[in-house]
Amino acid sequence: MDNLFNSSADSSSLSKGWLRSIQGSSLKTLGTLLLLLLMLPFNLALTLTALVWSWVWPFRKRVIASNPKTVMISGGKMTKALQLARSFYMAGHRVILVETHKYWLVGHRYSWAVDRFYTIPDPKQDTEGYLQGLLDIAQKEQVDLYVPVCSPVASYYDALAKELLAQQCDVFHEDAKTVQQLDDKYQFAQAATNLGLTVPKSFKITHPQQVLDFDFSKETHPYIIKSIPYDSVNRLNLTKLPCASRQDTEMFVNSLPISETKPWVMQEFITGQEYCVHSTVKNGELRVYCCCESSAFQVNYEAVDIPEIKQWVTQFVQGMKLTGQMSFDFIRTPTGEVYAIECNPRTHSAITLFYNHPDLAKAYLDPEPFSEPLEPLASARPTYWTYHEFWRLVTHLSSLQEVAYRLGILFKGKDAIFSWNDPLPFLMVHGWQIPLLLLKSLRQGKDWIRIDFNIGKLVQMGGD
Repeated sequence: MDNLFNSSADSSSLSKGWLRSIQGSSLKTLGTLLLLLLMLPFNLALTLTALVWSWVWPFRKRVIASNPKTVMISGGKMTKALQLARSFYMAGHRVILVETHKYWLVGHRYSWAVDRFYTIPDPKQDTEGYLQGLLDIAQKEQVDLYVPVCSPVASYYDALAKELLAQQCDVFHEDAKTVQQLDDKYQFAQAATNLGLTVPKSFKITHPQQVLDFDFSKETHPYIIKSIPYDSVNRLNLTKLPCASRQDTEMFVNSLPISETKPWVMQEFITGQEYCVHSTVKNGELRVYCCCESSAFQVNYEAVDIPEIKQWVTQFVQGMKLTGQMSFDFIRTPTGEVYAIECNPRTHSAITLFYNHPDLAKAYLDPEPFSEPLEPLASARPTYWTYHEFWRLVTHLSSLQEVAYRLGILFKGKDAIFSWNDPLPFLMVHGWQIPLLLLKSLRQGKDWIRIDFNIGKLVQMGGD
């Protein structure tokens, strides 16, 4: 501290750098707010048209359930929570939507599928408050089923809630021990290996020196390193190990926050096409299944049929006797072998492909076994997020090929948030929820990396 304050040159340099950073962040935020404002009239016109249309000629009528249930869904800011809310509502059930206090402004609370909306404390900051909040809502609203739509942070706390809520309602989630095992990329790889299923070679890393001491010369593939606890920023870093030189490798691994309390997994990098999977599982039975081609920043979903991946998932969930919503990432080599990269014990955004499936709610509620897992209907169009596609379009106007590709996505697919039967969330997410988060970021002088419209938040360093 003495060096910092005693050196006027250093202090001046740091101050100027800090100011430039703040100014750059503010300009980015203001520019983004301007773009959202320019889009608002088009959004409003579409929403008003849909409102009139839904009153005059509804596209799909709600079913009258013989035994209606009250279903509580968390993760209200995320599109996948909205999708589940709509599916339960259209099947004749009552939906309670929940989010943390930070996201009181969620646009999905204005969905016609949502009967009540509540906020509760952040589980990481106030675990007892979070758990008690869920219990209070479940008791007040006489909830029959709790379906967590977890953030990576919340999946463990929702597992803790399972035991607490057991006397009030069913909880469609795994216990805490299993959630921790599946969320740990190294433990997951070990569990899959024990079941005779294929995964890349994996090594748990708790200190950078372990990477530096590793003998890469004996390996046929390079490696990548990933944080075991969820890391919204570094999760997209796919730097291959070893780097070009020993010095580069040392610089890279020492730049990562690796420690005993924040372990990483070093995993064999297998080339091929990447896929993502959503599965809904009950007592080891695969009830809902959807596989899509994947990418690092996934905001486009189109169902594909890869029998080897479906068989892998079926064997794993049966072997582990799982209950809950399980997301998987796979690599399929050019010769057809499939390797599971990781499992996340929570809902995947690919569930948006079930937007027109009439039986999705049954997979969570029916006590009887299914003869076959539900998959997206043949009539289901690929899902996307319009504002993501718009940004990609305006930033690639110089490439006619890219423009044509993006327009093709818009015409071929369906926006995951917009519904002619339920148009208000589309207006409120883009015209209310995201702008207010941006204004908060501007007021606090915080930078952000990107906007994830699909999960309804700004991705920030050290964020949730």
